[in-house]
Amino acid sequence: MSTMTLEARDLTVSRGGVPVLEGLSFRLDPGQVLVLRGPNGSGKTTLLRTLAGLQPPMAGEVSLPPEAIAYGAHADGLKSTLTVAENLRFWARVHGVHDIEPALDRLNLQALRQRAAQNLSAGQKRRLGLARLLVTGRAIWLLDEPTVSLDRASVALFADVVRAHISAGGAALIATHIDLGLETEIFDVTPFKADPNAPSRTPTPFDEAFA
Repeated sequence: MSTMTLEARDLTVSRGGVPVLEGLSFRLDPGQVLVLRGPNGSGKTTLLRTLAGLQPPMAGEVSLPPEAIAYGAHADGLKSTLTVAENLRFWARVHGVHDIEPALDRLNLQALRQRAAQNLSAGQKRRLGLARLLVTGRAIWLLDEPTVSLDRASVALFADVVRAHISAGGAALIATHIDLGLETEIFDVTPFKADPNAPSRTPTPFDEAFA
């Protein structure tokens, strides 16, 4: 197995101590984009949070290389009073990266570099949030509806960023309902919906600690 492979084996994930998805197994290899599908509330976000280490699985196992994951959630994770460039420099320092210029270029943010995040439009904030992925140096991207607030041109820009990432040996697991124009595999979580009539399980003590 590649050292940059993410694998879930017989995984059960929970929300509020209640199982949402169970018996779920898959692997994500370098150069692969796997798209999560399923209706709203089906557990896609819960699965991504579990894979990102923000909450423990209820059962099963997640195998992944250390320091490999970059998680892009619904929130953009920006400091509102900092400029675009300052936000990226902050995250770059966290991950030991020194050059933010490629990230500014790839997400078309150069003209906004001195603008405070609080003065950006929703789409601009989303592009800045996605630019953080490029300063993490992480190989495996876990993305939860990354194209929210993006117009068509920005969606195409984001798709190009993902395409370049996987071409360089990275991988991406993306929860999205739109066609990004990428060569992807689809993983529908619907068949793994937990049985509400199953015997009750003991809730995980610190489940949803980061909610």
